[in-house]
Amino acid sequence: MGVGAVWLTLGPDTNRLWLDTLIADVLATLVIFVFSRLYRNSSFYDAYWSVIPPLLLIYWWSQSGIHSVRCWLIVLVVALWAIRLTANWVYSFPGLHHEDWRYPMLRARAGSWAFLADLVAIHLIPTVLVFAGMVPAYVTVTRPGGDLSWLTAIAFLIGLAAVAIEFAADGQMRRFTRDRRPGEVMDRGLWSWSRHPNYFGEFSFWLSLALFGIAVSPTDAWWLGLGAVGMLGMFLGSSIPMMEQRSLQRRPEYQDVIARVSRFVPRPPRISA
Repeated sequence: MGVGAVWLTLGPDTNRLWLDTLIADVLATLVIFVFSRLYRNSSFYDAYWSVIPPLLLIYWWSQSGIHSVRCWLIVLVVALWAIRLTANWVYSFPGLHHEDWRYPMLRARAGSWAFLADLVAIHLIPTVLVFAGMVPAYVTVTRPGGDLSWLTAIAFLIGLAAVAIEFAADGQMRRFTRDRRPGEVMDRGLWSWSRHPNYFGEFSFWLSLALFGIAVSPTDAWWLGLGAVGMLGMFLGSSIPMMEQRSLQRRPEYQDVIARVSRFVPRPPRISA
């Protein structure tokens, strides 16, 4: 992040605030990638995911000079999201020796292209997705004029609900992990309504940011939602399938959870045959 700050302070000005910050974001990601390779641990990137959105948002807002209630509301949502995610990472991260199990799997699947998989799939693509998800927030705090106050209110409530869902899901999973018996699978609390309530909450957060931006510029709705759609695609197409496959390999009883519990969107569980 220091490299990104130096770029924004001393680097050439493109006269486009969003482009300046995108370049700084990518440069910071490349520095993290170097450390990941040196320490052979791509989990160096994990903390960056939760720290960069509030930093981008505060920087954009400080440069815009816009003072509006909507700016305070979106800053509050992003701040709560970042605090929750960072705290959960700190609580569950055992040390620099630990690496998320998905990263070695991705590199192993890439074979001789492992270096590129690490650079692109584990570092650059998430950075681009997060930046795309933050573009509606950029519109919210930098574009002058009014907004659709009713849609801003909905976006704010969805954002708060998203953080609450993730917070509750994290706590329930921590308690389950601490007390579970051998072979036991998680199917209680929010996890009895959705097999991945944390990912549902995460998508809902990015959806709330999209709605904040759309409230300011309704005619741009078709592209302001692309970041949230990209997040949804990553969750449904990559993260969740990998989690499901690993759960089935380690605990065959998880097949019963699949039969009863919704994959993503929460709903009452089916009655098991």
